[in-house]
Amino acid sequence: MAPPAVHRPFLGKRSGSRVGLLGGSFNPAHEGHLYISREALRRLGLDQVWWLVAPQNPLKSASGMAPYAERLASAQEHARAPRLMVSDLEARLGTRYTADTLARLTRRQPGAQFVWLMGADSFAELDRWKRWPRIFYRVVIAVFARAPYDSKALAGKVARRFRHARRKPGQARALAGHRPPAWVFLPLRRHPASASAIRAAAGSAGGAH
Repeated sequence: MAPPAVHRPFLGKRSGSRVGLLGGSFNPAHEGHLYISREALRRLGLDQVWWLVAPQNPLKSASGMAPYAERLASAQEHARAPRLMVSDLEARLGTRYTADTLARLTRRQPGAQFVWLMGADSFAELDRWKRWPRIFYRVVIAVFARAPYDSKALAGKVARRFRHARRKPGQARALAGHRPPAWVFLPLRRHPASASAIRAAAGSAGGAH
Protein backbone atom coordinates (compact mmCIF):
# COMPACT_ATOMS: atom_id res chain seq x y z
CA MET A 1 0.00 0.00 0.00
CA ALA A 2 1.36 3.40 -0.98
CA PRO A 3 1.90 5.92 1.86
CA PRO A 4 -0.69 8.70 2.21
CA ALA A 5 0.00 11.93 0.38
CA VAL A 6 1.33 14.97 2.20
CA HIS A 7 -1.62 17.00 3.42
CA ARG A 8 -2.04 20.64 2.44
CA PRO A 9 -4.13 21.82 5.40
CA PHE A 10 -7.10 23.89 4.34
CA LEU A 11 -10.58 23.57 5.78
CA GLY A 12 -12.10 26.33 3.70
CA LYS A 13 -14.91 28.26 5.35
CA ARG A 14 -16.19 25.31 7.32
CA SER A 15 -16.56 26.23 10.96
CA GLY A 16 -16.32 24.00 13.99
CA SER A 17 -13.87 21.44 12.61
CA ARG A 18 -11.92 20.03 15.56
CA VAL A 19 -8.30 19.46 14.58
CA GLY A 20 -5.49 18.13 16.75
CA LEU A 21 -1.98 19.36 15.91
CA LEU A 22 0.95 17.10 16.76
CA GLY A 23 4.19 18.88 15.99
CA GLY A 24 7.65 17.40 16.13
CA SER A 25 10.78 16.27 14.36
CA PHE A 26 9.46 12.74 13.69
CA ASN A 27 13.06 11.55 13.71
CA PRO A 28 11.77 8.96 12.99
CA ALA A 29 8.00 8.64 13.28
CA HIS A 30 6.93 5.59 15.31
CA GLU A 31 3.99 3.72 16.81
CA GLY A 32 3.98 6.04 19.83
CA HIS A 33 2.97 8.96 17.57
CA LEU A 34 0.16 6.85 16.13
CA TYR A 35 -0.96 5.79 19.61
CA ILE A 36 -1.23 9.32 20.97
CA SER A 37 -3.03 10.45 17.79
CA ARG A 38 -5.65 7.73 18.07
CA GLU A 39 -6.16 8.54 21.74
CA ALA A 40 -6.53 12.24 20.89
CA LEU A 41 -9.16 11.49 18.24
CA ARG A 42 -11.13 9.37 20.67
CA ARG A 43 -10.78 11.26 23.93
CA LEU A 44 -10.94 14.81 22.60
CA GLY A 45 -13.67 14.17 20.05
CA LEU A 46 -11.52 15.43 17.16
CA ASP A 47 -12.38 15.30 13.47
CA GLN A 48 -8.74 15.07 12.35
CA VAL A 49 -5.18 15.01 13.65
CA TRP A 50 -2.41 16.67 11.62
CA TRP A 51 1.23 15.69 12.08
CA LEU A 52 3.26 18.87 11.55
CA VAL A 53 6.74 17.69 10.62
CA ALA A 54 9.19 20.41 11.66
CA PRO A 55 12.11 21.21 9.33
CA GLN A 56 14.32 21.68 12.42
CA ASN A 57 13.47 21.78 16.11
CA PRO A 58 15.25 24.86 17.57
CA LEU A 59 15.87 22.98 20.83
CA LYS A 60 17.51 20.00 19.16
CA SER A 61 20.89 19.70 17.52
CA ALA A 62 20.98 19.26 13.77
CA SER A 63 23.57 16.56 14.39
CA GLY A 64 21.86 13.20 14.17
CA MET A 65 18.76 14.74 12.59
CA ALA A 66 17.71 12.89 9.44
CA PRO A 67 17.06 14.97 6.30
CA TYR A 68 13.64 16.58 6.21
CA ALA A 69 12.42 14.54 3.23
CA GLU A 70 13.36 11.35 5.06
CA ARG A 71 11.50 12.36 8.21
CA LEU A 72 8.46 13.42 6.20
CA ALA A 73 8.47 10.03 4.47
CA SER A 74 8.76 8.30 7.84
CA ALA A 75 5.67 10.17 9.06
CA GLN A 76 3.76 9.25 5.91
CA GLU A 77 4.68 5.60 6.36
CA HIS A 78 3.31 5.50 9.91
CA ALA A 79 0.24 7.70 9.45
CA ARG A 80 -2.03 4.84 8.49
CA ALA A 81 -5.20 5.65 10.35
CA PRO A 82 -8.47 7.30 9.36
CA ARG A 83 -8.55 11.08 9.88
CA LEU A 84 -4.78 11.28 10.33
CA MET A 85 -2.87 13.67 8.04
CA VAL A 86 0.83 14.40 7.51
CA SER A 87 1.72 18.00 6.72
CA ASP A 88 4.75 19.99 5.60
CA LEU A 89 3.01 23.18 6.73
CA GLU A 90 5.96 24.67 8.62
CA ALA A 91 8.31 24.14 5.70
CA ARG A 92 5.90 25.89 3.35
CA LEU A 93 5.20 28.75 5.74
CA GLY A 94 8.87 29.16 6.54
CA THR A 95 8.14 29.34 10.27
CA ARG A 96 10.63 28.12 12.84
CA TYR A 97 8.74 28.52 16.10
CA THR A 98 5.43 26.97 17.11
CA ALA A 99 4.00 30.32 18.25
CA ASP A 100 4.55 31.72 14.76
CA THR A 101 3.17 28.64 13.02
CA LEU A 102 -0.02 28.77 15.09
CA ALA A 103 -0.45 32.49 14.52
CA ARG A 104 -0.30 31.97 10.75
CA LEU A 105 -2.47 28.85 10.78
CA THR A 106 -5.27 30.26 12.93
CA ARG A 107 -5.46 33.37 10.76
CA ARG A 108 -5.75 31.20 7.65
CA GLN A 109 -8.33 28.87 9.21
CA PRO A 110 -10.45 31.08 11.51
CA GLY A 111 -13.35 28.62 11.60
CA ALA A 112 -11.36 25.65 12.93
CA GLN A 113 -11.04 24.62 16.57
CA PHE A 114 -7.40 23.64 16.98
CA VAL A 115 -5.96 21.61 19.86
CA TRP A 116 -2.19 21.48 20.34
CA LEU A 117 -1.17 17.93 21.34
CA MET A 118 1.96 17.24 23.34
CA GLY A 119 3.51 14.80 25.77
CA ALA A 120 4.35 15.60 29.38
CA ASP A 121 8.06 15.58 28.49
CA SER A 122 7.58 18.49 26.06
CA PHE A 123 5.20 20.30 28.41
CA ALA A 124 7.84 20.15 31.16
CA GLU A 125 10.21 22.24 29.04
CA LEU A 126 7.64 24.41 27.26
CA ASP A 127 9.00 27.50 29.02
CA ARG A 128 12.12 27.13 26.85
CA TRP A 129 10.06 27.60 23.68
CA LYS A 130 10.12 30.97 21.95
CA ARG A 131 7.19 33.18 23.00
CA TRP A 132 5.58 30.19 24.68
CA PRO A 133 2.74 32.05 26.50
CA ARG A 134 1.38 33.07 23.11
CA ILE A 135 0.70 29.41 22.36
CA PHE A 136 -1.71 29.27 25.31
CA TYR A 137 -3.62 32.29 24.08
CA ARG A 138 -3.76 31.01 20.50
CA VAL A 139 -5.03 27.43 20.90
CA VAL A 140 -6.15 25.04 23.63
CA ILE A 141 -3.66 22.36 24.70
CA ALA A 142 -3.95 18.67 25.53
CA VAL A 143 -1.04 17.18 27.47
CA PHE A 144 -0.67 13.40 27.50
CA ALA A 145 1.02 11.62 30.38
CA ARG A 146 4.48 10.28 29.69
CA ALA A 147 6.30 8.76 32.63
CA PRO A 148 8.61 9.72 34.25
CA TYR A 149 7.99 13.37 33.26
CA ASP A 150 4.45 13.80 34.61
CA SER A 151 5.29 15.13 38.07
CA LYS A 152 7.84 17.58 36.70
CA ALA A 153 5.40 18.82 34.08
CA LEU A 154 2.54 19.39 36.51
CA ALA A 155 4.76 21.10 39.10
CA GLY A 156 6.67 23.25 36.62
CA LYS A 157 6.60 26.90 35.65
CA VAL A 158 4.14 26.48 32.79
CA ALA A 159 1.55 24.53 34.79
CA ARG A 160 1.81 27.00 37.66
CA ARG A 161 1.38 30.05 35.45
CA PHE A 162 -1.71 28.64 33.74
CA ARG A 163 -3.15 26.67 36.66
CA HIS A 164 -6.37 28.69 36.40
CA ALA A 165 -6.86 27.45 32.83
CA ARG A 166 -6.51 23.74 33.58
CA ARG A 167 -9.56 21.60 32.91
CA LYS A 168 -10.42 18.19 34.34
CA PRO A 169 -9.91 15.03 32.23
CA GLY A 170 -13.67 14.52 32.23
CA GLN A 171 -13.99 17.79 30.30
CA ALA A 172 -11.59 16.69 27.56
CA ARG A 173 -14.21 16.17 24.85
CA ALA A 174 -15.33 19.77 25.25
CA LEU A 175 -11.78 21.19 25.24
CA ALA A 176 -11.72 22.09 21.53
CA GLY A 177 -14.72 24.34 22.02
CA HIS A 178 -13.14 26.30 24.87
CA ARG A 179 -11.73 29.74 24.34
CA PRO A 180 -7.96 29.80 25.04
CA PRO A 181 -6.27 29.62 27.42
CA ALA A 182 -7.44 26.15 28.41
CA TRP A 183 -5.52 22.92 28.83
CA VAL A 184 -6.01 19.40 30.13
CA PHE A 185 -3.66 16.72 31.40
CA LEU A 186 -4.73 13.23 30.32
CA PRO A 187 -3.47 10.06 32.02
CA LEU A 188 -2.31 7.58 29.40
CA ARG A 189 -1.05 4.03 29.45
CA ARG A 190 2.63 4.15 28.60
CA HIS A 191 3.64 3.18 25.09
CA PRO A 192 7.14 1.66 24.78
CA ALA A 193 8.10 3.32 21.48
CA SER A 194 10.40 6.34 21.43
CA ALA A 195 12.37 7.97 18.64
CA SER A 196 15.64 7.93 20.61
CA ALA A 197 15.34 4.19 21.29
CA ILE A 198 14.59 3.50 17.63
CA ARG A 199 17.63 5.54 16.52
CA ALA A 200 19.83 3.76 19.06
CA ALA A 201 18.64 0.36 17.86
CA ALA A 202 19.19 1.34 14.24
CA GLY A 203 22.69 2.51 15.07
CA SER A 204 23.51 -0.74 16.84
CA ALA A 205 22.15 -2.78 13.94
CA GLY A 206 24.14 -0.71 11.49
CA GLY A 207 27.34 -1.24 13.41
CA ALA A 208 26.91 -5.00 13.31
CA HIS A 209 27.19 -5.22 9.51
